[in-house]
Amino acid sequence: MRGGRESGNPADGQWSSRVAVTVNGVGHDLTLDNRTTLLDALRERLGLTGSKKGCDHGQCGSCTVLLDGRRVKSCLILAVTLDGREVTTVEGLAGPDGLSPLQAAFVAHDAFQCGYCTPGQLCSARGMLDEVTRDWPSAVTGDLDGPVELTDAEVRERMSGNLCRCAAYPNIVTAIRAAAASE
Repeated sequence: MRGGRESGNPADGQWSSRVAVTVNGVGHDLTLDNRTTLLDALRERLGLTGSKKGCDHGQCGSCTVLLDGRRVKSCLILAVTLDGREVTTVEGLAGPDGLSPLQAAFVAHDAFQCGYCTPGQLCSARGMLDEVTRDWPSAVTGDLDGPVELTDAEVRERMSGNLCRCAAYPNIVTAIRAAAASE
């Protein structure tokens, strides 16, 4: 955070800070109220509305994004903590030629219904697949010394922080496993 408190009067609660953050490969210099969440900064200041506000308590996963490559619930992260950090949203998952293999697998396997949770599901799945590539175990990983085998149970456990009210879970698991096989 450059310079700490930039402006404001503690009596009226108007405190703000400057934050330099990279979002989907583009640098942004923002002056934000210190109470602004990452989710609100993405949606209201940067116009990136892919991440959704579901529960606003970190329980549903609709707001999941990648922070320095790791998945986080953006409704729980204060934006002032992001100075010098890198954020990837669902808008940043696609490549220059179109959908990423993961996004294409979600389409091919009908891994969404209403679509509200899909951006968070996609970001969480991207982070999860990166964890598997690094052989990070989960609570259901059987062999802690070998490579992680991406079973249905492994995917379900790793994606358990993302809820889908339409119950597209079987198709989400199938899509994630298909994307992993194609990588």
